[in-house]
Amino acid sequence: MTDPLLDASQDGCDCHVHIYELQRYPLAGTSTSGPPKATWNDYVAVQHKLGLSRVVLVQPTAYGYDNRCLLDTLHLAGGAARGIVVIRPDTSRQTLQDMHDAGVRGVRFMMIPGSGGLLAWDDLETVAQRIAEFGWVINLQLDGCELAAYEARLRALPCFLTIDHIGKFLEPVGIDHPGFRSLLNLLDAGRTWIKVSAPYETSKVGPPTYDDVGILARTLVEVNPDRCMWASNWPHPNRTPRPDDAAMLALLDEWAPRAGVREKVLSRTAAALYGFDASS
Repeated sequence: MTDPLLDASQDGCDCHVHIYELQRYPLAGTSTSGPPKATWNDYVAVQHKLGLSRVVLVQPTAYGYDNRCLLDTLHLAGGAARGIVVIRPDTSRQTLQDMHDAGVRGVRFMMIPGSGGLLAWDDLETVAQRIAEFGWVINLQLDGCELAAYEARLRALPCFLTIDHIGKFLEPVGIDHPGFRSLLNLLDAGRTWIKVSAPYETSKVGPPTYDDVGILARTLVEVNPDRCMWASNWPHPNRTPRPDDAAMLALLDEWAPRAGVREKVLSRTAAALYGFDASS
């Protein structure tokens, strides 16, 4: 095995990973595409290579409301993982409590058209109210270009909020774009976090540094480092060839050149938000 990029004692956390155990858990009938091979053991090898020790598992759209694979993986990972599920708005409080006890810390809203997300904007406030008492997050993925239209609504949520992939502006924008300004406003309000991750999903420039999206990531880290977290987006669904995970982690040298800031982005912020350092 090659030497890890990080010292795992730093409690580095990968905040967005999908697991697919296709032999044990078939895809939902709503699935629109076949996922790559991506078992828990496969990810552990990646985790060791990168020198990370914690992970946040995000329910794949291909599994719909069936969270069994994620919950099973949380059990395998022990206290080193947390989960983001997809639930129906009328899910019972006991089920939410059971999920919390298993390590779940949020609900995914996938709002990219054609992505296979099941929860709708009309479900947002209901779900947010249900999960607020548990300290969970709404994990939101949308086209960042729409953020200005939703800013007030998102600020009013009673629970925490995380936003995926540098805002995932489907058309790269400048830092003066209204949607990006709304993203900064949400971070400033104190209950929203951003994942600086997966620039390849929207960049038109491409590797190695994805400069058209990288400038947004650098700005987010510079302006509000306490609200930024890193993620790999492994196993990079629907991307061929797959981006190199080590190269994705190395982008933090560009986005967060100061060691103390990188430590926040890679470990401390996620530990606090997802309760890794809590006793339960």
